Amino acid sequence: MTTAAPITHKSGVLAEPGPKQRIASIDILRGLVMLIMAVDHCRDFFHYHHSEPTDLAITTPFLFFTRWITHFCAPAFVFLSGMSAYLAGTRRTKGQFRSFLVKRGFWLIVVELLLINLAITLDPTYHVQILQVIWAIGGSMVILGLLVWLPLPVIGAIGAILVLGHDIFDPQNISSHAVHDSFLGKLFLSGRGFGDFWPYPGAENRGVLVAYALLPWAGLMMIGYVFGSMYVKTYDAVKRRKTLLYSGLIALGMFAILRYFNIYGDPNPWVPQSKPTLSIISFFNVTKYPPSLLYTLMTVGTALLILAFTENIKNRFTSILYVYGNVPFFYYLCHWYLIRFTTVAIFFRVGFQNQPDRQSPPGADIVPAG
Repeated sequence: MTTAAPITHKSGVLAEPGPKQRIASIDILRGLVMLIMAVDHCRDFFHYHHSEPTDLAITTPFLFFTRWITHFCAPAFVFLSGMSAYLAGTRRTKGQFRSFLVKRGFWLIVVELLLINLAITLDPTYHVQILQVIWAIGGSMVILGLLVWLPLPVIGAIGAILVLGHDIFDPQNISSHAVHDSFLGKLFLSGRGFGDFWPYPGAENRGVLVAYALLPWAGLMMIGYVFGSMYVKTYDAVKRRKTLLYSGLIALGMFAILRYFNIYGDPNPWVPQSKPTLSIISFFNVTKYPPSLLYTLMTVGTALLILAFTENIKNRFTSILYVYGNVPFFYYLCHWYLIRFTTVAIFFRVGFQNQPDRQSPPGADIVPAG
C-alpha cells in the first residue's frame, strides 16, 4: 500500500490521509471481547434460576468466572472505540472530525433506544429504556467530539480525572442527593446498573434503566483516544509495544495494591472469607456499575497487555478473532436478537407461558406455567 505524505489543511493537519486502515491487534482484541461478551448475555437469558454470579452467599467459582471474564468486554470496547476514533480523525479535518463524532454518537444512542432495547425487552411499546454500552459509547463520542479542538494531553488529562476521580462520589465518600438520587446524577455519575430504574413522571410503569453512567465511560474513551495516537504510521512500533506493556503492568500493579489494602477505587472493599476460593472471588469482585477505578485498572490493564502481545501474532485463532473484530457492531446487534428469539422459543417449547406484567423487569413476563 502506498503511503501518502501528510496533507496540510487550513483547518488542521491530516496526519494519516487516504483510505481507512485496519490495525490487526485492535481488531483481534475487539473480536475476542465480542465473543466473550456473549457468555454473559447467554447466562442472563438461559440461566433458569437467575442466580447473581457476584453474590458470595450463593455463587460458585465457575458461575463467578462466567461473570468476571465478561467484565473485560465493555471497558475494552469503549477503550478501543477511543483508539479507533483517533485513527478516524487522522483522515479528517478537525471540523469534519467533530461533526463525524457527534453524528455517529447520536446515531448510536438512537440505535440503543430503538433496536437494542427492542431486542432485549421484546416490547414494541418501549415501557423501559435501558441505557447500556452502546449508549455509553455514543454519548462518549458526542463529548469527545466537543473536545477534539483541545490538545491531546489536555484530553488525556480530562479522561484521567474522570476515571481516577469519579470514585470520590461513591456513597461511602460523599452523601449527595444531587449525585445519588437525581436522574442527572445517575445518568452521568452514579447509575448503578439494572436496579436503577427511573420512572417517567406520571407513569410509574414506564421509565429508564441507567445501566451505564456516562462520564466514567467517557473518560475511558478519552484515554483510549490518546493511546490511539501511537498507531499512526510514523510512530515507532517497538516503542508502542513497550508503552502498552508498561502501561498495562502499571495499571495491574495499581489495581493489586489499591485492592489489597482497600485504599481507594471501589465502593465494595474485599473481605477475607471462610474459604480461600471465596476470598479470591471477593478480591476480584469489583464494581462495574458505575465502573470503579479498580474495575477499570483490572480490565484495561489486561487489554493493554493483550494489545502489546498480539501485535505480531498471526495464526488461525487470531484470524477468526480478526473477522469478528472487523464487524463488531453488526455482531453486537445480531447476537441480541439471536439470543432473545432462541430464549423465547426454548421457553415456550418446555412448557412456559406468557404472562404480561409491565411492573416487572424486562423479560420477566416469560414465566413458568402454573
